[in-house]
Parts: sequence; C-alpha cells; structure tokens
Amino acid sequence: MKTLSVLLLTSISFMTSAATSVDLVKDTKSWNGDSLPSQTIAQPEVTIKEITIQPGEALPIHLHPVINAGILLEGELTVYTEDRSKVLKLNADSEKNTIIEMVNQYHFGMNSGDKPAKIVVFYIAEKGHTVTKEKK
Repeated sequence: MKTLSVLLLTSISFMTSAATSVDLVKDTKSWNGDSLPSQTIAQPEVTIKEITIQPGEALPIHLHPVINAGILLEGELTVYTEDRSKVLKLNADSEKNTIIEMVNQYHFGMNSGDKPAKIVVFYIAEKGHTVTKEKK
C-alpha cells in the first residue's frame, strides 16, 4: 500500500509540473507587413543580443541584412520606418511585446517610456557577416 501511495504521489507531481509551449510570434512577414525574403546560408551563425535603451533614447537609423526577431522584456519601445510612415509600439507588459524586424529596410527604435527598455533579439546570418548596418 505504501508503494502505491508513493507511485500515486510521484505521478501527480509529474502531472502538475508539465512543461508548456506557447508560440509568441510566428509569421512570414515583418512588422511592417512585407514578406520575409528567402535565405540561403552556407554556414549559419546565431547571434542573440540583449539591447537596453534608456528612456527618451533613440537608436541610430539602421537596417538588418538578415531575418531577426525579438521580445521586449522590460519597458516600452516604439519602432519607426525611416520615413516614419509606419510605427510599431511594443510594451513588455502587454501581449504586443514581440517583433519580426524588417530586412534591408532602414528603421529605428525609440524608448517611449519612463524606464529602460530591454529587448532580446535573435539573428541568423552567414558566419562572420554583420547583422546590423547603421545608415551613414
């Protein structure tokens, strides 16, 4: 009887701690609605960056020659196309906290909140290639 009780308690503890999986974002388009380009990569290299943007700070105008996606962990972030015709507002405390970036299109982000914004961005590129290019 004691063995049965231990087995029962063990199986209950496994059932109550089951892992879960939720897609935070899954799409074939970047945040501005453009289709993601096809990619051919001979030797993939993954880069994961944690970027912190202070309140009121704007990042320089830049582009990404590769597909990348991020999740805002803290704060607020507003992303603009270079001409400001399209805008994406992210908030870590809402369901709108993920981004699939535009590829080969200039844009910039600005911390629109009153505390630091922290975003983690995942890039896949050809080994040794740059993932971000600032506009000169």
